[in-house]
Amino acid sequence: MSSFDVRVFAIRRRPGRAAFEVRWRVAGRDKSRSFITRALADSYRAELIRARTPGLEFDPVTGEPAAWTAPEPVTVTWYQHAVAYAQMKWPHLAPHSRASLADALATVTPLLTRETRRRPSAGMLRAALYGYAFNPQRRSRAPDPVTASTLAWLERASLPVSQLSDPRVIRAALDGLCTRLDGSPAAANTIARKRAVFHGALSHAVELGLLPANPISRVQWRAPRATVAVNPATVASPAQVRAILAQVDRIRPELAAFFGCLYYAALRPEEAVALRRDDLILADHGRGKIILTAACPVPAPPGPALERRMNSAASSTAPTAPSASSPSRPS
Repeated sequence: MSSFDVRVFAIRRRPGRAAFEVRWRVAGRDKSRSFITRALADSYRAELIRARTPGLEFDPVTGEPAAWTAPEPVTVTWYQHAVAYAQMKWPHLAPHSRASLADALATVTPLLTRETRRRPSAGMLRAALYGYAFNPQRRSRAPDPVTASTLAWLERASLPVSQLSDPRVIRAALDGLCTRLDGSPAAANTIARKRAVFHGALSHAVELGLLPANPISRVQWRAPRATVAVNPATVASPAQVRAILAQVDRIRPELAAFFGCLYYAALRPEEAVALRRDDLILADHGRGKIILTAACPVPAPPGPALERRMNSAASSTAPTAPSASSPSRPS
């Protein structure tokens, strides 16, 4: 309950007390506050009159303008915003897009933190963010102690979203997208994909009123061009590849077709893992054809699930050698 019925009285010096008393009345309730100097009392009284003049509401309980007791705005950190953004986007994304979203957010979030003591390692941050924080399905379960400790550090060290209006912060984050976890340069398409996710999360912050505008648009930034040259000495010759595949067939025969597809058909690993017998058009003589209909871009952890994937890929291509023709990839 607030009131506009406010009267401010003259300052009173009470007998026997070395204090100056400011007195006023709000909605029929007398209020007072004492100060040790006349100047402080005059300043406080002037503030009351200044608040009353334009017709501000006063709180009858505290006796002061209601605006003076308004709660402080809640500070939203980048980590909190990123988790909420992943939660919002998750139901509308395909599995591959979910993994891409989590990957990008897990890359940029550690870059938007303050430097503090006892910073978790890059691997621990990556595991906690990609494996838990940005996976709403896993967040329904309690994290393990290491993950909980890592995320607690992120909650303390994450920069406020408002601080991302600084172009220097954005530029440092964009530069960080160009480096892989092991320190090597990231591929151009990987940088572009992660930048797009970062841009989308910042645009959502603008929608929520956390930022006045998307700060990426104010930064003149371009990803560095990759300067990776292939050393011929590191490329296996056809004879060496045949020897390697022969050894693989002897030790792990179920993987021979997998690695054969990578070499002879130039498949990506995620495409070879998802390959099935129905995806092959095999000719009696000469080259056949591979129709790529799916991919598993996120490596599975070692264990029975990955073993089943490999065995399935191997068995589907067992009747003949992998095709040497270029595979047909859907656009």
